[in-house]
Amino acid sequence: MRPVVRETYGPGDLGSHQIFAGGFINFGYWRAVDLGGPLGEAERIRSQVDLYRHVLDSAGPPRGADVLEVGCGLGMGSVVTLREYGTGTVTGMDVHPEQLRRARAAHADLLRQEPDRLRFVQGAAESMPLEGGAFDAVISVEAAQHFPDLGAFAAETWRVLRPGGRVAVASFFTVDEEPGRAEELARLLDTYASGLDIARPVKALADAFTRAGFTSVQGESIGTHVWPGWDRWLSRWWEPGTWPRNFLRAYRQRILDYYLVTAVRPEEQKADAGTAHAAPGS
Repeated sequence: MRPVVRETYGPGDLGSHQIFAGGFINFGYWRAVDLGGPLGEAERIRSQVDLYRHVLDSAGPPRGADVLEVGCGLGMGSVVTLREYGTGTVTGMDVHPEQLRRARAAHADLLRQEPDRLRFVQGAAESMPLEGGAFDAVISVEAAQHFPDLGAFAAETWRVLRPGGRVAVASFFTVDEEPGRAEELARLLDTYASGLDIARPVKALADAFTRAGFTSVQGESIGTHVWPGWDRWLSRWWEPGTWPRNFLRAYRQRILDYYLVTAVRPEEQKADAGTAHAAPGS
């Protein structure tokens, strides 16, 4: 685990900050929120739950599916998945032991009530301590900006998915591969200057999924439903020109955007009856 991640999600306890009301720790998907009206904690929590719903709708887990969330944080999204989507099981995985301790404490009652349907495990996106072919869907919400190796994440996602399974990842990336994007973002945003967030183009994740063998790889910009609402919420605490408000600035300058990236692990193709058992060179 990188030291900046260990500090931010351990002693720093990012989820305790008021900007992440409800403990979801994401910027929110504000499409259904009236940004012209007053914004309170209820609207903020709605935006964060709606981001999970948008991701889950895109992943389309069938009823009774086994779902893995990579980077589950405090487990709030894993619980939404279990309660609203009729899943068979949900596994929330996070690299940080403190986050998992908090998740287990926050959802202790549900873990006792549903011991066979909800669990939290420690593991890195690049090296998942999970059986191959164990899941019908893999989701990740606002965690991929921290993953040091997108290629390894894609390969591990392929490994733990069953044939026909889907992956859906929501996170923020640079809009292109222009040189100097990392330096631009480091000047604008403290999270990039510190190394907490890693500047990479969305194409890097899409290409990693393609190289891993996924098909139907798509990247959709959803920034129009993320950045204005996030900035409006931040305005309760920060003035224009302060670094947190620069997320919207980076979006408007076409440096950074928020994306939903989806892909499918193809169904296994059955060999033709006449060739299924042919010896090499026959």
